[in-house]
Amino acid sequence: MVKAVVLGAAGGIGQPLALLLKANPAVTELGLFDIVNTPGVAADLSHISTPSKVEGYLPPNDGLKSALKGADIVVIPAGVPRKPGVCIPQNPIRPQPNQLISLFLIDDPINAGIVRDLANGIAETAPKAFVLVISNPVNSTVPIVAEVFKKHGVFDPKRLFGVTTLDVVRASTFVAEILGDLSLAPKITVPVVGGHSGVTIVPLLSQSSSPLPSGFAQDSLEKLTNRIQFGGDEVVKAKDGAGSATLSMAYAGAEFAAKVIRAVGGEKGIVAPSFVNLAADKVSGEALKKEIGKELEYFSAPIELGPEGVVSIRPLGNLTDYEKTLVNAALPDLESNIEKGVAFIGNAKL
Repeated sequence: MVKAVVLGAAGGIGQPLALLLKANPAVTELGLFDIVNTPGVAADLSHISTPSKVEGYLPPNDGLKSALKGADIVVIPAGVPRKPGVCIPQNPIRPQPNQLISLFLIDDPINAGIVRDLANGIAETAPKAFVLVISNPVNSTVPIVAEVFKKHGVFDPKRLFGVTTLDVVRASTFVAEILGDLSLAPKITVPVVGGHSGVTIVPLLSQSSSPLPSGFAQDSLEKLTNRIQFGGDEVVKAKDGAGSATLSMAYAGAEFAAKVIRAVGGEKGIVAPSFVNLAADKVSGEALKKEIGKELEYFSAPIELGPEGVVSIRPLGNLTDYEKTLVNAALPDLESNIEKGVAFIGNAKL
């Protein structure tokens, strides 16, 4: 018996994500919450012939509390999507001044406030749930949720995840394209570490389960890395003002949620990438800090999942000189993003 809850269920990510969770046979109850249209989304999904019962809630009459009651896993895609003109640096190593229009400063006082309010609801109603954060920017919104939980005295770093699976999905797909066989995409695993925006996304292509062709040129490697880092821009541009990466993000969110559900159910050996608090496992977390040479509180790395959430955080392993340069380039942005999330709660009333 698993109750999954989607907060932001009527949005561009929320609806396809809710559909994929409804199709997951392990989900027996699906709670949906948004500020508009949720009862209609729930009614639509409820006609699908799978075991889960679906209910949709709006803010009146303690709708958030009702949606969260009894939740085992909570997925948060709520927030304002990226828009054309809200960009991130295109140079994967050395972004130029003024090249970055900060997502946090433009859209995400809204997103930050939305995530804060939802985190309050979770802390009060479902403090033991596994919480999966999709809302951008993940590098800042995950610390926001953690700080809210700390204020409520319910923070468990093993149960809070930033969903970075889309970076791995993109990397696997793009490598399969280069290999000329898209049927390989589901089988390819490319570790992606660091964070979940721009230069903080570090694909470890040297560790791909299906290696790139021998003699793959350095400039081609840099272009592939850049495409993985800025794949979201590709979608925003192609949609021409009509949205951002919603369908691929919903797929990635559902994939990660399914792995958490399987691990909680007792399946062993499940490893998936996620942006987590490194205190989730102190021994492996401290080892990772030494490996990257930075005292960061959060980092995205492959993690082993278990019944209590994070079991261990995997090391980065052997990196090429180019990958070491990418990791070093990611660290300042990561540190700044994390600090912004922490400060947002530290400077505001709950």
